[in-house]
Amino acid sequence: MSNPVKIKRALLSVSDKARLNEFAAVLAEFGVELISTGGTANSLRSAGFDVTDVSEVTGFPEMMDGRVKTLHPKIHGAFLALRDNDEHIASMKEHDITPIDLVVVNLYPFENTIAKAGVTLEEAVENIDIGGPAMIRSASKNWRSVAVITDTKMYDEIARELRENDGSISLETRAKLAAAAYKRTSEYDAAITKYLSDASADVGEGEFPSALNISATKAADLRYGENPHQKAGLYTTQASGVANAEQLHGKEMSFNNYVDTDAAWSLVNDFAEPAAAIIKHTNPSGVGVGNSLSEAYKWALSTDPVSAFGGIVAFNRKVDAETAKLVIEIFSEVVVAPDFDADALEVLATKKNVRVLRVDKGTPELNAIRQISGGYLMQSADLHVIAEGDLQVVTKRAPTDEEMRSLMLAWTVCKHVKSNAIVFANAVQTLGVGAGQMNRVDSVRIAASRAERFDLELKGSAVASDAFFPFRDNVDEAARFGASAIIQPGGSVRDAESIEAADEHGIAMVFTGIRHFRH
Repeated sequence: MSNPVKIKRALLSVSDKARLNEFAAVLAEFGVELISTGGTANSLRSAGFDVTDVSEVTGFPEMMDGRVKTLHPKIHGAFLALRDNDEHIASMKEHDITPIDLVVVNLYPFENTIAKAGVTLEEAVENIDIGGPAMIRSASKNWRSVAVITDTKMYDEIARELRENDGSISLETRAKLAAAAYKRTSEYDAAITKYLSDASADVGEGEFPSALNISATKAADLRYGENPHQKAGLYTTQASGVANAEQLHGKEMSFNNYVDTDAAWSLVNDFAEPAAAIIKHTNPSGVGVGNSLSEAYKWALSTDPVSAFGGIVAFNRKVDAETAKLVIEIFSEVVVAPDFDADALEVLATKKNVRVLRVDKGTPELNAIRQISGGYLMQSADLHVIAEGDLQVVTKRAPTDEEMRSLMLAWTVCKHVKSNAIVFANAVQTLGVGAGQMNRVDSVRIAASRAERFDLELKGSAVASDAFFPFRDNVDEAARFGASAIIQPGGSVRDAESIEAADEHGIAMVFTGIRHFRH
């Protein structure tokens, strides 16, 4: 052990008191003097520990409803004094400051507070910790002499080191604790900055904050990135979603697994009825809806059973055994859903490599961030959902009820397809998907060719386009393959030509007035 520091004096001030007494008992084994504040001191005394109040150390009472407790030279001087600096040692003696070797602090639960429904600005502000971050930063700055614990998960490791080293903590451990401490205060400050920036935006200072602070915690090292020569890691935030999914079975997730699973999860949750989606390389190979998940999955699979091999399967309902039995008939990389029956998990567990993820639906992210060279792009998330009543019929013929159901399914899926996006669909499934092409006519042809490959009937189908048709050739092509209804945003200078083409072919066309580019 290099440069060990014997722990003689510790300050404990924690919001989360889980296992506090257990850790304090370890300190007591080595005769460590315990200094504490408010509720933490009361909790320790109730458990039978001898505790010195911070007010006894500082000579000042806790005041202003506990807002001022530890902000005092006798506390911060005890952290910051360099133990090998003669002037610092002289100052400590002159002002009766005794060194503190260990700080155990976790912060007011600001993140948890603002996550509650209906929280007020006043409540949020009262849960901004001041003394805690100040102590953490002061003590961490002097990590060569002081150890700082900021998370209850650290208790076991530090207790083990204390017992193995007669009450001492090594320089290496103190450095690691300091890095973790600054990371924690950085996350905490970022959460406060975002909350207050969002609050100021509500009163007219702008939709987005003037500064963007991105804070996330490393959850795992991944085997590699998009390709084997790239390194990768998973970082999580406080939000619900795929990054915070509970993995119930299977191999570890890869970088590409996470990207594709997020695309599948986002798509399937845009449906109100039972739905299933199969994703390959972030684009849907098939999407189906039905009265049950098993029915929805059958429709999704029949769109393209070849591409479904090795895909990501997503459901928007609890998965039952019947559905699980269908899923394992072909190899899937990931199965993701809000929940699984016990019987369904037993079925899926028979395939050792399939990854099974349970995801809390939670509240969707309101903003989306993308990195580019030299910075970030930020936009509001594409959460727009259109209703039938929002559609504008622009042709002589209006869609039938059956065509309208097909149009709505095609439009919902099209939002999740890379541009230029074209989707052929009927009322229960996608029939063909054309994704990521440089021109829209090619997307139409590709989508139709995929349907024809699997003998799916395009006559009477609906076509969705994520952006307007720049020329009538898109309508002519869709008609050639048998489409009877089209949904598109509209807004082209040649809309009249596309409408005229639709009328010539007897196609019903509706405009959404909204575009869904996905780059």
